[in-house]
Amino acid sequence: MTEGLRAIVGPGTYRVAVVLGSGLSELGRSLVAGKVVPYSSIEGMPQSTVAGHEGSLYCGDVSGVPTLVFAGRVHLYEGHSPRVVTRWVRSAVDAGCETIVLTNAAGGINPEFEVGAPCLISDHINLTGTNPLLGPNDDAVGPRFLDQTEVYDRRLRALAHDVDPDLLEGVYAGLIGPTYETPAEVRMLRGLGADLVGMSTVLEAIQARYLGATVLGISVVTNQAAGISPEPLSHAEVADAGRRAATRLEKLLRRVIERLA
Repeated sequence: MTEGLRAIVGPGTYRVAVVLGSGLSELGRSLVAGKVVPYSSIEGMPQSTVAGHEGSLYCGDVSGVPTLVFAGRVHLYEGHSPRVVTRWVRSAVDAGCETIVLTNAAGGINPEFEVGAPCLISDHINLTGTNPLLGPNDDAVGPRFLDQTEVYDRRLRALAHDVDPDLLEGVYAGLIGPTYETPAEVRMLRGLGADLVGMSTVLEAIQARYLGATVLGISVVTNQAAGISPEPLSHAEVADAGRRAATRLEKLLRRVIERLA
C-alpha cells in the first residue's frame, strides 16, 4: 500500500495522520479541506466491512497543518493480519507524518467516564494475542525490541488538556473481538487497571512508535461495558454515540493539530 498511497499524496508531504473510529467517519468531511480518495482507489488499501467505517482518505489542511484523515480502519476480527491492520500507519509515516492520532469508540469500564465524552489514552494493555512487529526485523527501520514506556506522547496529551481541561484520561485495553466482553471479563480488565476497552488502536500505536512517530490516542466512550450497564450492547448504539460526540471531538482535534503548526 505504501506505493499506492505515495502515488496519490507523494512522499514527505503531510505532517499529521488521524484515523477515525466507529461512528466518527463523518468528521473527515468537516475536519479537512482538500481532496477525498476512496480506499478502493488506493492500491493495496484494505477495505473495512464494518458499519460506521466510511472507507475514505481525506487529504488536505487542518488549521494550516497538512493532514491525512483516514475515515475508517480494518480490524483483526475481520480476518486481517497485524501487518494489514497497521499498513495505513506505515504509509502515513512514509508520506511524512510525524504525529499519528488514533481515535476509537470504546466501552467505559471506569464508571467515572461519561458516555459520549472523548477521553485521552494514557497507556494500553495489548490483549489481542499478537503484535505487528512479529517476524524478521529490519534494524534500519526500527528496533528489534521496542521500548513502550511512553507509547502515548506526554506532550501531546498536555496539549489536549490545554485545549479541553475537562478531558479525563485512562488505560485502554485492546482485545481482538468481535464479541463484546462478558461481565466477568470486564471485572478482570478493571482488576488489570483498564478504564476503557475496545477492538483496535493498540497494534497501530505499536507500529507508529516503532517507526518513530509520536502518538495521541483518543477514545470516545460510546457505551458502558457489560456488567456496568444493565442494557445489552450493540454496534448501532456504539456508532450512534460516536456520531453524537463528533462536535466536541472535532473541536479537540482541530485545536490540537493547530498547535502543531
